[in-house]
This record gives sequence, C-alpha cells and structure tokens, in this order.
Amino acid sequence: MRIEQLEYLAAVTQHGSLRRASERLHISQPALSEAVSKLERELGVTLLDRRRTGARISRQGRDLQQFMVEVLEAVDRLRTAAGDQSTAARVLRVGTVNAATSTLLVPAIRALRGQRPGTTVEVVNTQQAEIVQALDEGSLDVGLVNVLPGDDVPPGLVGSELVHGRPVVVMPTGHPLADLDEVPPEALRAEPFVAMRAGYLMHRFVHRLFAGEEPVTTYSTDGAEMGKQMVAEGLGVTVLPDFSVDGDPLTRAGVITYRPLAGDRTAVTLLLLHRRAEHVPAAVRELGAALVAQARVYGEARDAAVAG
Repeated sequence: MRIEQLEYLAAVTQHGSLRRASERLHISQPALSEAVSKLERELGVTLLDRRRTGARISRQGRDLQQFMVEVLEAVDRLRTAAGDQSTAARVLRVGTVNAATSTLLVPAIRALRGQRPGTTVEVVNTQQAEIVQALDEGSLDVGLVNVLPGDDVPPGLVGSELVHGRPVVVMPTGHPLADLDEVPPEALRAEPFVAMRAGYLMHRFVHRLFAGEEPVTTYSTDGAEMGKQMVAEGLGVTVLPDFSVDGDPLTRAGVITYRPLAGDRTAVTLLLLHRRAEHVPAAVRELGAALVAQARVYGEARDAAVAG
C-alpha cells in the first residue's frame, strides 16, 4: 500500500470521477484507475462504484474512509513537521442551499482563513438531498441546510443547530407591500412570484402556504442567491428565511427589503451537517466552530436589535 493510492482515492471521492481527479492530480486517468484497482486488490474490497456518469465511493469504501482520512492527516502532519513545503493544501468542500451566506458562511470562511491560510474552501450550491448524499459519500465535508419542525437529521450524519428564523416576504425596496407591517399570504397571490425549485425547503413551505392556489405568474430558480437577484431586478417577490436576507449585500444597499408573513409563526432552522465519525478532520472542526461562533454573534445582534 502506498500513500499516493489513498490520495488518489480521496481525490476521486471528492471530485466524483476518475477524469476530474486525474486532471486535478496531473496524472493520466489509466494510471489513476490502476493505482486504485491495486489498492482494491490488496485490501480485498471494492472501494469505488464505477459508472458511466462518474465514480463514487462504495459502501465498503465508506466503512474504511475514516481510517484513510486519519492516515492522510497523519502524513500531512509528518510532512509539515519535516518542513515539506510541497504538501498539498487541504481542500474543504462545503455544500449549501444558499442559506445565511452573508450572515454566517462568508464570515466563518474568513475566520478559517485566518487560522488555516493554506486551506482551500470550495462552496457548492445545491439542493438538500444532494448535500446529504454527498456528505454520506464523502465528496462534501460540511453541509448547511434548512429544516422545519419535525424534520429529522439523516442517518449517519450529525446535525448542529446554528440559527432559528422565520419565513419572510422579500421584495424590492419601494414595493407597495413594503408599506405593510406584515404581508397577508393572500396578497402574494396577486404578485409575480419567484419560487424555489422543488428540492428546496422553501418550495415545500410555499406550496403549503398557498394551499394549491398558486400566484398567476411564477418563476422558479435554484437557491436564495438567485431568488434575491431576481427580486432585485423587479421580476417579483419571494419567500425566504429571514437569516438569508438579513445582512445580505442587496439588503444593506437598500435594493431589497423584507416583511414578516401575517399570521405565520413557522420556525426555520439552519443546520450544520457533517458525517458521523470518531475522527473529524481538524479543518472541518474549525469551520464548524467558526460557524457556531458566527451564529452566536448574529443571534446576539438580532436580539439586541429587537430589544432596541
């Protein structure tokens, strides 16, 4: 067994295909595939499920993944202690449904950069189900998802509550609905509406809110960031968790604003997810700690604003 074989396997798991991993590692795809195959033969297990659409770590591979991560981290520590400047920087992959990007995620990444300047953070914007699957397979390290009361943490994952909020109506500044203290749900049916695509929590919430009587004009998009941009461009209004709008650059610039929904007290919680394991990589722990710390700062500031 060679260390590079474990590094090759980690790269395939992270990038989702032999081709992309070989490009990242600057080796040929046949050489990469053969190195992983030799490791499989030596261990006597199938580590990758090879498909036409890519390659994913197998169930047997997931059972061994924690031990492989521990070995690679130990090797990195050894190289660092020996002064090996060629050690590849750790890549930390974060999956998000575009929730609390400005209020939590960006400040936490900035804090992590101060602690680990050599760590590269890749942010992947996608749906909750895809985040859960990628965490389970090891191609994501951390996930940020929204949940409603009664939603369970998926098996095999650990969830930590970061912030609690409520759905709000997001609209361009100067919109007639901005004159209201709270927006009745029925008022939204007369407005062009920017909906989240199926697979996002806000799609589920809005479907329940409208009870089958959808607005006449609707748009559909992926994630809160594009939804806010479409609202800013005057295409319509939308409904998002307040922590995804509060502190957003478009809100700070006075381009968009938001109001509570009248008669609705639904709680939305932002969860931090990672794979259940006895050993959690240091970079994952530190990003998690930065997110928790930033969530505390945000919560205290919001409470102070309400009290004031």
